[in-house]
Amino acid sequence: MRLFNLAALASAALISTTPAMAQDRAGWPGSMTVGTASQGGTYFVYGNGLAGFIGEALDINASGEVTGGPVQNATLVEMGDHAIGLVTMGPAYEAWTGVSELAPGLEHSHLRALFPMYQTPFQVITMANSGIESVTDLAGHRVSVGPAGGTPGTYWPRFLETLGVEATVSNAGAADAASQLKDGLIDAFAFAAGVPISAFSQLAAEADVRMFGFNETELATILENHPEVSTLDIPAGTYSGHDYDQHTVAMWNYAIANESMPESLAYEIVKLVMENHDRMMAIHGAARETLMENVLNNTFLPFHPGAVRYYEENGIEIPENLRG
Repeated sequence: MRLFNLAALASAALISTTPAMAQDRAGWPGSMTVGTASQGGTYFVYGNGLAGFIGEALDINASGEVTGGPVQNATLVEMGDHAIGLVTMGPAYEAWTGVSELAPGLEHSHLRALFPMYQTPFQVITMANSGIESVTDLAGHRVSVGPAGGTPGTYWPRFLETLGVEATVSNAGAADAASQLKDGLIDAFAFAAGVPISAFSQLAAEADVRMFGFNETELATILENHPEVSTLDIPAGTYSGHDYDQHTVAMWNYAIANESMPESLAYEIVKLVMENHDRMMAIHGAARETLMENVLNNTFLPFHPGAVRYYEENGIEIPENLRG
């Protein structure tokens, strides 16, 4: 599935990259797929926009594909079914160490990091008249946590268990869960994606809603029991009508590839993304964190040799344990 937006297309003429036909294209595929997630989420927009950008700049027939999210994306890249996958580092670490829920026992040893994307905050949205004002208040309520196998679908049930919150949990894509909330079929939608989350923005524009992360007590418990996350504040004004900061936790997201991707292709993809920040921002505002300064927020997954070459040419020394 391809996604184009007018701002992105208008900036295409400003792309600063080597002409595609002048590159070393030995072993490059004629087409590639970028694994995203459900419609209505940030991965869907970011991944389809990335695919469109790669297609335009590198003359490859690239497209995004709806998936169950990071857990599935890691396995699709490991098996060579997708050229690029978008992952949060919690599910990526589980895949790397062989404890993925989708492929238990399979160490995803062929995965390689390409570039940092953004942090994924965990966030809840409810109708303003629901009486639900905290994660603890979700007890006894119907809560959608996004697609099964995605980051929110994996981690929200764990967070609820850690906090001792018993809720009726269901799975659905972001757009479907938003519709269910608006129609009264669920009481809350607990999700995780780069902000602003498209489905949350639409709900905020159409209905009177409340959004929140974790209160102080909840936050301390989550941080003590889940070292894979760190604190993050979603600033006031991120969503229409919400003039308060939301305190929560987040995971970093990275784009990954299989180690078999040609080094020259990985190099050009990383170069394309890192040297065209305005274009990436036109794809999705979450790309404000797709920056060189965030490269080493990955602490375990080796970078693809093409990515290593680009970063070291630009002054970032990749530690030995992160050289693929």
